[in-house]
Formats: sequence, structure tokens, C-alpha cells
Amino acid sequence: MTTDDLYTSASRTLDPAAAAQAIRDGKAVLGIELGSTRIKACLVRADDPSTVLAVGAHAWENAFVDRLWTYAIDDVWSGLQAAYADLAADVHRRYDVGLEALAAIGVSAMMHGYLAFGADGELLTGFRTWRNTHTARAAAELSGLFGLNIPLRWSIAHLYQAVLDEEPHVGEVTFFTTLAGYVHWKLTGRTVLGVGDASGMFPIDSSTRDYDAALLEKFDRLLSERGHERTVSDLLPEVLVAGEPAGHLTAEGAVLLDPSGALQAGVPLCPPEGDAGTGMVATCSVAPRTGNVSAGTSIFAMVVLEHPLSRVHHELDLVTTPAGDAVAMVHCNNGASELAAWVGLFDRFAAIAGGRLGSDEVFEALFREALDGDPDAGGLLAYNHLAGEPIAGLSEGRPLFVRTPDSRFTLANFMRAQLYGVFGTLALGMRVLGDEGVAIDRMFAHGGVFRTAGVAQRFLAGALDAPVAVGETASEGGAWGIAVLAAYLVDAEELDLDAYLRERVFGAASVHTVVPHPDDVAGFASYLARYRSGLVVESAAVTAL
Repeated sequence: MTTDDLYTSASRTLDPAAAAQAIRDGKAVLGIELGSTRIKACLVRADDPSTVLAVGAHAWENAFVDRLWTYAIDDVWSGLQAAYADLAADVHRRYDVGLEALAAIGVSAMMHGYLAFGADGELLTGFRTWRNTHTARAAAELSGLFGLNIPLRWSIAHLYQAVLDEEPHVGEVTFFTTLAGYVHWKLTGRTVLGVGDASGMFPIDSSTRDYDAALLEKFDRLLSERGHERTVSDLLPEVLVAGEPAGHLTAEGAVLLDPSGALQAGVPLCPPEGDAGTGMVATCSVAPRTGNVSAGTSIFAMVVLEHPLSRVHHELDLVTTPAGDAVAMVHCNNGASELAAWVGLFDRFAAIAGGRLGSDEVFEALFREALDGDPDAGGLLAYNHLAGEPIAGLSEGRPLFVRTPDSRFTLANFMRAQLYGVFGTLALGMRVLGDEGVAIDRMFAHGGVFRTAGVAQRFLAGALDAPVAVGETASEGGAWGIAVLAAYLVDAEELDLDAYLRERVFGAASVHTVVPHPDDVAGFASYLARYRSGLVVESAAVTAL
């Protein structure tokens, strides 16, 4: 994704002089999101957050260290500073002004995982990300105890697994949090979380918009039985809902973001949120019967519930919107990374063959080719599992491309199979949600895979057998979503979050909706049946390789 991709419709109507004046007057809002492969910064107008003023980004990557997926903490800050500096440079290039004062700031990051701190504020272990699957025993025990599905990636599963493993650091923990909560704490001094991000740490009671009190007591008894005197409520961040003030940028925090010293302290911050919450905001999907699919390194679907589910499903997580309403989440650890790797292979071939296509053009050409594939991808199968995938029953990842001798092995079918593979595990989980009778009026999709109009969107509609909408913010994602939540601080007393999004942010937005084609629905159903059967091949690969 290039920097200019973030401008979309805003760049068509942007008045540079008015934008420069808004930035100069401190009437711009900053959103920052730490994603799996990119740290992005997005600047919007405080009075019109649909208008993107400037953007910045920095690429980073996780590492597999001691059989755990992690990011170095120093990389968090060097990456944030690089993204902010890129944003400030973009502001100067476009408007010839400096970035000194802001109206508000929001921080978002990939959800879940485990960052545990001691009394001195020092990190007790390496950052354990959502991608890790070593917490199976803890998640299973807690799911049984709570009567809820507790996924492997949830923060409480990470903490309890450390208890089960008798890790020495457990007795020293004074608080634990998510990546967004950590960055927010360092910027403001407050250990708080938005309710959506908090719902990926510990179950939330949507009636109170806070951690479930009865389940807190159950967990405390579990800790006591294992000789731990602390209560988990003492260790968890305070929960805030969208629109509540969450502290101000300290002088130390301002320097952490902008070592040049230009950024002024005192800026109010909104509650830090996870990428699921900002995805809901970025797609105007916070009301019942609305849902969204976010596709990146991971892929997940969120559907806001009208009523509780009838029973526990390991494929479904119960989280919340940034306002605290119950959401069913189908989260898959693996998204578009394997697809991107294959496109990179073709990109390299084009280069050595003397072609002059850029990477974006290679993506588009291959995606367009997929439209000519058979509805069932010609009998080909693509598994995108770089990491473990609980919904598919895989403890580790082994990406595979599989075909039979009589499969129709063409480039069009190959690319369609790869795109179908991005949605394969997600479709398994969404079938469960359908069996629960959950009604969805429309799914809104966002993420870089949807930038080529009419391809991934069409295939997703076929996979879900539901209309799929893509808006002009499809590639903007969570950095813009958290900027919107930061701008909402001003209007929270006047409008609830859904009304604010519909009236103040998306009122004039252009949305393109694709209705599922019967051939795609039938073709993907055939593909998914083979995909489900072929998971035994994936399991064998994990065992053998």
C-alpha cells in the first residue's frame, strides 16, 4: 500500500489552504495503528473526520523467537517515530506547515497477546502476540470454567498459561495489557483500554460495559487454588467506552512520538482500541445486523448481535464494539500473507523477464485473471496457514497448494484458489454463525486485498452468500478508524457512536455493494467442501514437516 492510497475521496475535495489552516490552528486529529506489518498514522480534520489530511507509515515485521511470535519493544518506538515523522513530512510537503498542535489522538493496535509489567514498569517477558498458539491448555480450561469460548490468543489465556507453566515472572506482574494499551500508557501514564480491546483480554458484560464480575471471581478462585494472592481485576486495565476521555499526552509521551520536540503536550486521547474495533468504525458497522470483514495478515469477521448465541462455539469469540455492544467474531490467524507471497513470486518473474509492471499492477493483473477461473477454482486448493489456526484445528502453520492430476491447472484457477484460500477458514466459522440464525443485512469489507475493485469483494460475497460492500475507505483501515474515535471525543455527549458515524462521518460516503452471484456461491461451496476434507493433509504436514 502506498501513502497516497489513504487519501481516497478526501483528496478530491480537499482545500489545501483550509487544510493548512486547520493543522496550523491545532484542529487536526491523529490516529495511529500498529498493524502486523505496518505502523500507520492518519491525520483528519477534527470537525470532519471523513477528510484525510495526511498520512505516514513504517513497515515492520514480527519474529519467531524461542518458538513464540514477538516484536522487539524497541521496534515499537522506532516504528512509531518513523511513522509519525513520515506523517509530519507529508504535512510539510502538502501544506508547507509544521505539525505542532493536535485536537486529539487515538492509538490502536492488533488485539490480544500479552505484555506484562512489574512494579518498576519494566516488561517482564517478551511481547507475546495474538499469533501464538501455545496457550491451548489454558484456553481449554478457562472455556470450561467460564462457559464461554476463550480463544488461544486472548490475554487471559496467556496469563493463565504462564501460571500453569509456573513461569517465575507471574508473581511479579503488577499489570498486563495489549499493545495499544501499552503505547497509550507510555503516552499518557494511564493504564486504560477501550472496551473493544479489553474484550480480547477478558470477557465483558455488555450490560455493564466492564469485565464480567462473576467470571472475575471464578478466575480469582482459580488463582488462589494455585497459590496466587492477587486478584485479576488488580492486574487488568481500566475499561472505557468510546467517547470517554482517556488522559492527555504528557511531555514525555510527546517526545516518544516526536523526538524533534515540535509536538506539544496536553493533547486529549480517546480510549485505545484494538484493530477489530477500529475496523468496525472504519466500516460503519457498530449497530445490530451489521458486520464487517477485515483482511490483512490475519482475517476476521465481526457481526453485531441482536440476541445471545444459543451455545458455545469454539469458532466464535464474543467481543464488543467500541461502545460495548456484543459482537460475534470469527478470527483467523492467517489472512493474505501467503497470497502476497505468491504474487511476489510472479512480480519477480515479471522483473527478470524484462517486464515493467509495478507491484500494484502485478496484483491487479493476477486478480483480474482470477475472474476467468472456474467457479470452484478448477479443483485446486490453497491453504494460507503460515501460523497455527485454531478454527481449522492446526497448532502450527504449513502453507500448501494442492491439486489432483485431473484438476484444471490454469493461472486463472490458481489465482482464484489463492483468493478463495484467504476466505477458507473464515467461511468455516461464518457457517457456524449462520447455523445460529444470526441475520446480517450487509457485510462491509476493508483491507488492501479489496483495492482491486470487483474481485476479492465478489469472491467474498460468494463465500458468505451475502451482499458485501466496499467503501472509499476500504484501504484506509484502522489508523483512520481510531482517528474517527479520537474525533468522537467532542460529540460523544450529543450522539451515540452509531449515529455519529452515520451522520457525521459516512453521510456522504460512496459505497459499492456486490450481491453474490449464484455460480460463485455454488462454486465456493464446492471448494469449501474439498477444503474441509483436505485439512487432514494440512495436519499431516504439521506432523511431518
